[in-house]
Amino acid sequence: MKLPFQNSFRKLSLTQQILSLILLMVVFLLLFFLFFLSDSINNTISKQIFDMLAAKQTPVINALDLGKQPSSDLELFNYISADTNITTIVVTPNKVDVVSRSPIAQPKDDEFSATLVEQAREMLNTTGESKDLVETYKSTRYYCRLAKAEHDGHNSVVVSYMDDSYAEATRTTLLDSTVYITVLVFFLLLMILLLWVFSIIRPLNQIKAYITQIKEGKDVDLYINREDEIGEVAQELRTLTTELAKQEKAKEEMIHNISHDLKTPIATIKSYSESIKDGIYPYGDLESSVDVILDNAKRLEDKVHSLLYMNRVEYLVSSDAEGVTTNMKDVVEEVVLNAKVIRPEIELITDVDEVYFDGLFESWRVCVENILQNAFRYAKTYIKIKVREDELIISNDGPKMPEDRIDSLFKPYIMGEGGKFGLGLSIVSKVVQANEYKVKGMNTEDGVAFKIYRENTNKKPNNRFKNSNMSLNVPHWSTNKKNYRSGHERKSDGSETSGDTKEGADNQTITSQEEKKAAPDQKQWKGRSKK
Repeated sequence: MKLPFQNSFRKLSLTQQILSLILLMVVFLLLFFLFFLSDSINNTISKQIFDMLAAKQTPVINALDLGKQPSSDLELFNYISADTNITTIVVTPNKVDVVSRSPIAQPKDDEFSATLVEQAREMLNTTGESKDLVETYKSTRYYCRLAKAEHDGHNSVVVSYMDDSYAEATRTTLLDSTVYITVLVFFLLLMILLLWVFSIIRPLNQIKAYITQIKEGKDVDLYINREDEIGEVAQELRTLTTELAKQEKAKEEMIHNISHDLKTPIATIKSYSESIKDGIYPYGDLESSVDVILDNAKRLEDKVHSLLYMNRVEYLVSSDAEGVTTNMKDVVEEVVLNAKVIRPEIELITDVDEVYFDGLFESWRVCVENILQNAFRYAKTYIKIKVREDELIISNDGPKMPEDRIDSLFKPYIMGEGGKFGLGLSIVSKVVQANEYKVKGMNTEDGVAFKIYRENTNKKPNNRFKNSNMSLNVPHWSTNKKNYRSGHERKSDGSETSGDTKEGADNQTITSQEEKKAAPDQKQWKGRSKK
């Protein structure tokens, strides 16, 4: 729940927010002094004055209990009750004795004393032992205390009072000292806070300027000598800038290489086609010359396929797969069936439980396919696929990876040894992260392994739509198993090419028209899953 002023406060700059907080603190401090602190000091002073009056009455009460008479022992009573601020009176039913009189606290007339004497005589007939009063007489406040005592076998009341001059003096002293100390501490804390805030604002402004200059394409560096969170953010920004520059450079090199690679087959196809049109066969005969055109067309197809691959995965990642799960056993079976002919000498070992992963069938097929293609590139004798609940591991007995290569496995446009375009594993990373899983590569005792997994799984309801390769009516996602051929076609130059490999490449290529066809089915499928 947002407060009414929360959005307005967030629109202010950090400096304005700090100044607003300081203003609120000053207002709070003033209210604190005016109300809470003032009343607290008044209560403390009143208690102190009543305790002082009680202390002055104690020796008088003890003397009365011992049978001393105020009229005959006046000097004694004057001595034990003498105070320049306090007036003390002993009241009996028939007599009033003033044992000490303050030259400061005494009113000019006896009307106020008569009022206290009348209250003391009323107290003689009550059960209370003492009473504390604050009376106002002619705009002056008086602190009064009435206490009972025994005198000649009868009750008497000792009355002591003083005006507010002492209280005001004490109050002023306490308030001034409290205010001075509080204000001093407040401004010291305020200065420390301002210095701390400005030490934060300055590097933040540096970071802002750095980002602005980077956005404008300027070659700048960021120097912030801090080891706290701001320093960590600055370091991460520098690392991010360096990494983006590396990726941009790798991307430019890849585009340059692809452009160069596209140029040669296009020129070959053009020249051979023109020659054949003119009745000239550059490669000896018509069939051999056409084979050269087909080979170069296949090279072009592979290059274009790699470019469409990234667009394809972006489509998969952006698809709404909320509440959809995929049977990983179906995924592995389909990918293994398609991949067996890539390197028939490599043994494919599967240890797969029938478990479901969150996400679309096609996205998981792309992940497994890409990792498997990578494994085929390096495996010596076998590739093993193991699937358990929230865990998929693909391992092979190929050479181990260098440690620095492991850190950059899933970064785009960075090719490993024998790689093509540096996109396969980055596509895996994107899809895995989109489905809230994790992926990592690691060296094992006998080779390399890739692991897709999920930590701290919060199980969702089991009534989700079970997504498999048989539940989607999408043309380019279906498997045309009947089209796979086990035989090999011999090319004109004597090399062998697998019919399955060619057919697999055809199945993997996705055109924009197919994606448009897939979209309606995707929406229909999403609606079914929500139901």
